Amino acid sequence: MTSNQSAKNTDIASLDRLTGGAFTAATAGERASRIRDWLLTQPGHEQLADVFKELSVKDKGAAKLVREKLDEARRAKGQEALGAEWSAKAQALIDTAKLNIADALAWQRDAAKAGAPLSKEPLLTLKGQLSERVKGIEDLQHQVQVQREAAVLLAQRIEVLSTKALADAQTAVDALRTDVQHWQSQAETLVSNSNWVSVDVKFPALLDASKGQLLVVWDAFQAALALALTAAQDAAAPLPPVPVWADEIRALRGVPAEVAPKISKPKVDPELRAQAQAAVKAALATVEQEVGEGHGKASAGAAAGLRNALKEFGKLIDAKLENQAHAALSAAGELEGWQRWRADQIREELVGKAEGLLKRPDGQAIGGRKMQETLRSLRDQWKQTDQGGVPNHALWKRFDEACNEAYKVVESWLEKVKAESAEHRAQRLALIDEVKAWAAANRTALDDDWKGFNRILYQFSDRWREAGHVGEKMFAELQPLWKAAFAEAAAPLEAVQAQSLAARQAMIEEAKQLGAMPVLRIDAVKSLQQRWQAQAHAIPVDRRQEQKLWDAFRKPIDDAFNRKSADREKAEAALGARDRAVLDAAKALEAANASGDATAIRAAMTALDAALHGQAQAQADVAAEGAGEQAAQGLVQQENPVSTQAESASVAIESVAMEAAAEEVESSAAVAPVVAPKPAPKPVVAVRGDDRPGMKKETPADPRASKFGDRKDAGRGGRDAGKPGFGDRAPRRDDRAGMGDRNRAPMSSAPRLGDTAFRAQREAMENAQFALKKLAAQAHGEALVQLLSAWEKRDAALLPTAQDLGGRAAGQARNAWVKAVSASAAVKSEVASQHLLRLEMAAEVPTPAEHLDARRGMQLQLLTRRNDPAPAQTWAEDTAQVLAAAYDATQARRLQNVLKVLLKR
Repeated sequence: MTSNQSAKNTDIASLDRLTGGAFTAATAGERASRIRDWLLTQPGHEQLADVFKELSVKDKGAAKLVREKLDEARRAKGQEALGAEWSAKAQALIDTAKLNIADALAWQRDAAKAGAPLSKEPLLTLKGQLSERVKGIEDLQHQVQVQREAAVLLAQRIEVLSTKALADAQTAVDALRTDVQHWQSQAETLVSNSNWVSVDVKFPALLDASKGQLLVVWDAFQAALALALTAAQDAAAPLPPVPVWADEIRALRGVPAEVAPKISKPKVDPELRAQAQAAVKAALATVEQEVGEGHGKASAGAAAGLRNALKEFGKLIDAKLENQAHAALSAAGELEGWQRWRADQIREELVGKAEGLLKRPDGQAIGGRKMQETLRSLRDQWKQTDQGGVPNHALWKRFDEACNEAYKVVESWLEKVKAESAEHRAQRLALIDEVKAWAAANRTALDDDWKGFNRILYQFSDRWREAGHVGEKMFAELQPLWKAAFAEAAAPLEAVQAQSLAARQAMIEEAKQLGAMPVLRIDAVKSLQQRWQAQAHAIPVDRRQEQKLWDAFRKPIDDAFNRKSADREKAEAALGARDRAVLDAAKALEAANASGDATAIRAAMTALDAALHGQAQAQADVAAEGAGEQAAQGLVQQENPVSTQAESASVAIESVAMEAAAEEVESSAAVAPVVAPKPAPKPVVAVRGDDRPGMKKETPADPRASKFGDRKDAGRGGRDAGKPGFGDRAPRRDDRAGMGDRNRAPMSSAPRLGDTAFRAQREAMENAQFALKKLAAQAHGEALVQLLSAWEKRDAALLPTAQDLGGRAAGQARNAWVKAVSASAAVKSEVASQHLLRLEMAAEVPTPAEHLDARRGMQLQLLTRRNDPAPAQTWAEDTAQVLAAAYDATQARRLQNVLKVLLKR
């Protein structure tokens, strides 16, 4: 016993040294701490077992730590063993030449059940390799199905061509041959794939059968087509086995078509035949309906039902119904095959779109909302495709993985939107509290500034609108709170607005009473408008409502002013004889302006000038004199011709003035029956300016006259000095002997124009001047075009006249231009270019960039030749030199730009 105890004590001492004094620790906490430190040194399994054996008797808490480490080591060892075992099985499956998909899937399932660490190496890599191998085999099997459907479609195309004309078949044979060769190359590619031995045994048979059927049909079609082409060229050659082509060749040969003998069927009981017909027709109608609607799955089931009906009742129905049934079955087969092929194409497109969501070529990421909508759209399209075709699990797996990966962007966006919505909700609640506090502190406007009060409310509204986006449910929760707080804040303003509206309604009624008065009181209207403006400036109202109230307020006053204006216009409507003459002449001038004839415009302007100075009326009155008066005047003229002429002219002028004055008196009497007598006219000291409504009164003229007794500004051509009728509004005296036109009545003799006539003649005269300027510009442009055309054609007859060219082109200059154009091109282009530079300097127009250096050089030369004439003095001779050279389009444009300026100066 003593020896055993000593050995045991020796083991505990060594274990204590091994564990860093854990066995001799004073407390359990210290012992556990030393055990943890020792476990970090990764002790071996035997050491852990010895320490656990001794420590479990003394301290179970510390021993638990050692036991957990032992269990962990045991599990890791088991995991390594499992990993090695399942790694060997997976490697064996990968190395085998013919892999069974079920075995690969079973390996992954069984390994997971056994607890093998599939998420750790090497099982993670092996699992990926097996998945890639299985995916390759599944894709290969799917491609075999696609090839089978493509072979069926090609065979159907060949059969359809055998029912077309020979020319159509010959045209389409090259494209068909290319498709058949492409199909064969794709089939060989599938067979040469390394995973071909691993596909299901039914798929190689399907591919071989499809290939054999396609080649048989293709070879038979080629042989029949070659035989048909030979028979079409050689009348002795046999006919092809295709009935359509044979009939076509018979028609070419002139041989009547053969009629196939009808095979009579044995007689059948009518009741049985009727039952068979009904059954087949019902199945046929179902197939045609499904095919017409494009239902792939439903059409396949309906086609199977029709085939069963044909098997059962095929001998009892007539040939027509049988042919219809076979045509429907053919259409259903085409639809089913096409839809399966088309569905796979659509699925592949959707897979590509889903995988490309995170791999955009432009490198820009799609936003969360757009990504969510795109994923929803892609999944809806996939569902629609599955409804019309057979599902494809391999493509669905790729599509679903790509969509799930892209949905991570949506999840992060949704989290961001959720956080922003919470922040915006907090902002809106804080704004509601702020509005409530402001409403409690501001029950009335400070210093009666209701506009400032309203401005603050609008600022609160703007902040609410700009507080950020929240969901519909949250907005429906916050909106009533906001409306209640805002209504409380706006209550004082609404009360004041109600009082303001009542006051404005009262002012509207007052305006109606003022407008209805027979005599409009201007002072009362002004006072009422000032009260309205004061109310509008003090109390703000909604803009639309305020506009409606203002329209209602101003309407009766406007109506009153309109009635007053109408009365004034009625008074002005009774025009005098001179006003009517001026209006008629102004209308005639407007008509001449519209015609675009310069001669007619000038004639109309002369007629208007005559009407303005009373000549037309005077001439009409003179022409109305009797023959006896003319004779009496003739006798007086014989005695004293000069004095008699002057007196007769003065008498005629006085008569015209008296008649015009009488007419004005009559018209004014018609408007206002009672007129106060006018005082005697005072001598005119200074002529007043334009006193028409809306015009500014000019400064009175200086009473000091020049040595001739006229105004100082009479010869300066004031603003209205050149306009016909200027000064008609204020008659002036003109006592200058020998001045002016003796054949025209003096300005003082013409009565004053009315406002309507004055405005009409002024507008007509301004339009006439503008039209003449426009016609002159047009004529000037046409003259330049004619000049350049004469230069191009070297024909002097095409040159415009001197009048068309304007006063700047004197007769000598035009003669020089005629000689230059008439003769052949005698001036070189370089010399013409030098003269063009002088012309551009004379006209001060820019020179093209390529000739700027030459222009600067010429300017330097001109500075050294002080006695030579300037280019502005010799532009006509320079133009003749340019015209004497050969025509050049570039130089022609430069010459046209120059003459536009020179001929106008």
